[in-house]
Amino acid sequence: MPSMNNAAERVRRELLIRVIRGELDGTLDQEIDRIPIVMRPSDQPASRCCIYKDRAVLKYRLMGILGFGVEDETDEAKPLREYLAEARLRREPPKEVLSVAPVACYGCIESHYVITNACRACFARPCTFSCPKQAITVGPKQAEIDHSKCIDCGKCTTVCPYKAIIRVPIPCEEACPTGAIRKDESGREWINFDTCISCGKCLKACPFSAVLERSQIIEVIRAMKEGRRVVAMVAPAIIGQFPATLEQLAEGLRKAGFSDMLEVASGAELTARNEAKEFFERMERGDHLMTSSCCPAYVEAVRKLIPEMRKFVSATPSPMGYSGRLAKERDPECVTVFIGPCVAKRKEACSDPNVDYVMTFEELGALFAAREINLGTLEGLKLEREADPYARGFGAGCGVTAAILHEMSAGEGQTPPKIDGKLINPLDRKNMRLLKLHALGKLPGNFLEVMACEGGCVGGPCALVDAEKGGAAVRKLAREE
Repeated sequence: MPSMNNAAERVRRELLIRVIRGELDGTLDQEIDRIPIVMRPSDQPASRCCIYKDRAVLKYRLMGILGFGVEDETDEAKPLREYLAEARLRREPPKEVLSVAPVACYGCIESHYVITNACRACFARPCTFSCPKQAITVGPKQAEIDHSKCIDCGKCTTVCPYKAIIRVPIPCEEACPTGAIRKDESGREWINFDTCISCGKCLKACPFSAVLERSQIIEVIRAMKEGRRVVAMVAPAIIGQFPATLEQLAEGLRKAGFSDMLEVASGAELTARNEAKEFFERMERGDHLMTSSCCPAYVEAVRKLIPEMRKFVSATPSPMGYSGRLAKERDPECVTVFIGPCVAKRKEACSDPNVDYVMTFEELGALFAAREINLGTLEGLKLEREADPYARGFGAGCGVTAAILHEMSAGEGQTPPKIDGKLINPLDRKNMRLLKLHALGKLPGNFLEVMACEGGCVGGPCALVDAEKGGAAVRKLAREE
């Protein structure tokens, strides 16, 4: 697997590898309850307050890998092997895709401004003059903020000559574009699923690894062990995530237990073609705007929080939807598994009968590691059908727009309307407000490509490389072809 950026990633991937290896070998029943003890032995220093809390957090992370959330726990004494038995019998993936383990949550104090030791208690004291609530006083050594008066306007930070005033955030809350993750009465975070769009930004942002995703890896392995034809539908963003070509990935997936690999870029071709046609029709009838529909987190945000944008969202299915349809047309009995960097795709798959399960790049990397597959040493398999280069660019920002422009320029017999396209990403509070203005016709642009993650899909919460590197790899392949 690619190198890791922090301890949270390391633990998450080690747990995945242990679970996958044990389930493949048939030993997970005997091992799973001992994994927290093996990973946090009593003679090693604790990562948190004590070794027992470390083990408790590992237990809840294992529950997530088995597809359960903390909300599903009714008996703290219930062993993991019982959850494993239930996961093996489960025929439908869980409806919600995220959960928060209170035992892992640090209970970060509310976001606020603090004055650091860099303060020199200067004579000019611009902080006191800029504060609209007179919340700052200057002592003999440094200034102080009266938090009962402070309104978190941040004006003091902009005027301090020493940059001594900083804002201390709550990472998960800062990352959430909809305000869906908030503190409960105990000071621990919880997710309001009425406003959650399953973007996974909180999962990526939490430095205490308290936010869990509910995996479907047990179901995928079960289908493989049953001898079913399991089709890996790999997202266009996979380019650059592993040190391998698409041909080597195809062979690696076969060795890992998949029957076949289908590029989701093949579905992206259909998405681009039909979105181009839909855009033409919408402009002909006088609509002032159309937006892409590929990002499930964005579509969910519109459904829950931006109702004025609903009529402008393209009705064209996503590349994942089309790919699932292609796979089921070839073999209605096959098991389709979308593989990408996205958490929200699990939510989209719940309402798509052609997509059975969703895996992340991180889970795929763990599967390769558990199977001891070194992609770089493989010769590679010839792809049955190579996808269009423009469709392969869907994984990076502006990739959808470029593909639609390509489709419209290739059309014959009609003059396509001019596209004044805009890229909206990441999906944050500021861009949510901009979308509302676009819906009202107050901002220019007749086509919006909206992606929840910065840089496009390559910036997803379960990507293995950073968005800049992943985006460069996707664009390079599309450009070369």
